[in-house]
Amino acid sequence: MTDTADRLSGPRALATIAVTAGRPDRAPGAPVNPPVDFSSTYAVDPDSEQAPGYGRFGNSTWAAFEQTVGALEGGTALVFGSGMAAISAALTLVPADRPFVVPTAPYSTTRSRFDELAASGVDVRRVPLHDTDAAVRAVTGDGDHAPAGAVWIESPTNPLLDVADLPVLINAAHRVDARTMCDNTLATPVVQRPLDLGADVVVHSVTKYLAGHSDVVLGVCVVNKARPELIHQLHDHRTRHGAIAGPMETWLALRGIRTLQVRVDRATANAETLATRLGEHPAVSRVRWPGSGAMLAIEIGADPGDPGPADQVADSVRLWTPATSLGGVESLIERRRRYPGESREVPESLLRLSVGIEDVEDLWHDLEAALSGLPRR
Repeated sequence: MTDTADRLSGPRALATIAVTAGRPDRAPGAPVNPPVDFSSTYAVDPDSEQAPGYGRFGNSTWAAFEQTVGALEGGTALVFGSGMAAISAALTLVPADRPFVVPTAPYSTTRSRFDELAASGVDVRRVPLHDTDAAVRAVTGDGDHAPAGAVWIESPTNPLLDVADLPVLINAAHRVDARTMCDNTLATPVVQRPLDLGADVVVHSVTKYLAGHSDVVLGVCVVNKARPELIHQLHDHRTRHGAIAGPMETWLALRGIRTLQVRVDRATANAETLATRLGEHPAVSRVRWPGSGAMLAIEIGADPGDPGPADQVADSVRLWTPATSLGGVESLIERRRRYPGESREVPESLLRLSVGIEDVEDLWHDLEAALSGLPRR
């Protein structure tokens, strides 16, 4: 398998990388796409210590996927069986003897992992990372607090869509020799590449935008090439703990990545149009949109503690699908506080919208009809 760097000279656009990376070597009669490697074991190569040998260690389908995601994020990638498997692996890099700075309202299952770390004795500092001054103080420490040993950045956050100042936080972490890990699931490398800013590790729920079709559950860690010791630690963790991906799911995700730029561009354009119109609707009290990406969050009605109007909208739409998850080609709508594990910082009235690639006028008409029977804010 040949990296695209061997075929092209000079910089490559992200859309080109998404389409061309991880392809088989060019040769007469060779396939354009990599095959699905359905094998649990492999014949021994006596001259190589790098051969997979066993399916838990690696396979050629993983290699094609990892090469592609690594090229997209600018690092070295490792695929995992789910987004939470990737997150859990990355959390093994957190030093136990130094404070760990995390966002106050991240993805709910990630927050539960932070709770577990705190219960095990790790000093977990919860800070609104979009408050840059407070976040930097938490990272660098002050007279009463020790500097952090690691920082977890989720930007935008899920579901409040708060945005952190990545360059400032990463630089602050570097000053105190703290590891930085960034969940880039919502932004995708189309919007930002944290490794270029000096982050140590990027994680994705591949299930979301990278795969993009709501048909696989996968995760990935991408490590800064300047930190090879971290990729070895994560690889060993995956091998020992068995948080591996199936070859078919990995192949489907790789196929989805080929259209990443096109999908994100279209969905983002739809989101921008909807954000503008929803901001003018009398039943919508607040629109959260970071200014890029395809995620929106809207608050319905005048009372943030009243779930009724938001539930009414979610129950009334016909084109939007009331479902969890995000990042697929189809548009999804969900009231996150209906789940007991969601952060209390998330208003009861908030609806999370994962905007898809449908015609934006159809999406708007469906939302507008669902909102039409609600009182003005």
